[in-house]
Amino acid sequence: MNRQQYKSSKGSSLNKSLIIKISLLFIASLLICVTAYGIFLVKKAESAAERSLESINRDKSSLRDEKVEPLEDNISILFIGVDDSSTRDQGSNTRSDALLVATLNNESKSIKLLSIPRDSYVYIPEVGYKDKITHAYAFGQTEATIETVETMLDLPIDYYVRLNFDAFIDIVDSLGGIEADVPYALVEQDAQDKISINLEKGYQELNGAEALALVRTRKKDNDIERGKRQQMVLEAIMKKSVSASSFTKYGDLIDAVGDNMKTNMTFNEMKSMFEYGKNGMPSIEQLSLLGADDTSTGIYYYQLNEESLAEIKETMQNHLEYEYNPTELTSEDETSEYSIETEEHTHSTQSESTDQP
Repeated sequence: MNRQQYKSSKGSSLNKSLIIKISLLFIASLLICVTAYGIFLVKKAESAAERSLESINRDKSSLRDEKVEPLEDNISILFIGVDDSSTRDQGSNTRSDALLVATLNNESKSIKLLSIPRDSYVYIPEVGYKDKITHAYAFGQTEATIETVETMLDLPIDYYVRLNFDAFIDIVDSLGGIEADVPYALVEQDAQDKISINLEKGYQELNGAEALALVRTRKKDNDIERGKRQQMVLEAIMKKSVSASSFTKYGDLIDAVGDNMKTNMTFNEMKSMFEYGKNGMPSIEQLSLLGADDTSTGIYYYQLNEESLAEIKETMQNHLEYEYNPTELTSEDETSEYSIETEEHTHSTQSESTDQP
């Protein structure tokens, strides 16, 4: 090898060495940035969790012998969509616009998701008579809503997540929108009650306001189909949240959640939920309650089908691996129930007659 060849060979080796060093430096820098961003997100999430944490008058469900641990036990979560926003500010007249119950099985990492029609005619313990389940929130807010759902399903509600319209819009927008199949063309009001949302039929990307319009509308179908749309959109949000493309959007998502969400889940309990999505989208089965429209009193109610309700109860109890032990009715209990039925007829004449399906 002559001197020129030696210099060329040495230069080539130096170039390769330099490229390797630069590559390693770049990778190390990238890892440092990712780690720093991860630490930043954890701190940000912890702060957001503290802002969203809400104390209600119950440490655990009365149907549980002891408080559950999300990493060890099967758990249930009630999602409460509140019919309100900063613009509407309905105060004590606020009702729940969407109720979804999720049971999470820790072993299979599977989820069963039930949507409860907002006009379902059920017993509300807070007031002692039957009424639309949407009114439970107006009667006693979160605690009354949880107690009503537990009574209806004979199922403990371990955690709740309450969101208003603003929160829903911000969450979807923070993810850069979601993809959903719009079943028909629709024109719907936005969160400020202005008719400004126009959607065409078909699979498409939706921003927060458009997604809200899709889950709120019930002009062309009924509460059952509305519940299915709510389930579809919630699943789309979950799918987008666990996708790798959303990693850089987590900061905005955390801000949206922390500013607009209320829950009884601590930060550590929230972190345990990531177990269900760390390997991608978990298995989700959507459930629906059958029933029939009822206007016999002059007010619209959704009368639940007893067989369907019993089947749903069994399905969710089995998934939660929860055994419900009902107490047998005494003659005094039967008298009390009869009184409730009598009182609810009187109450019905006082409810707003403008409620429509």
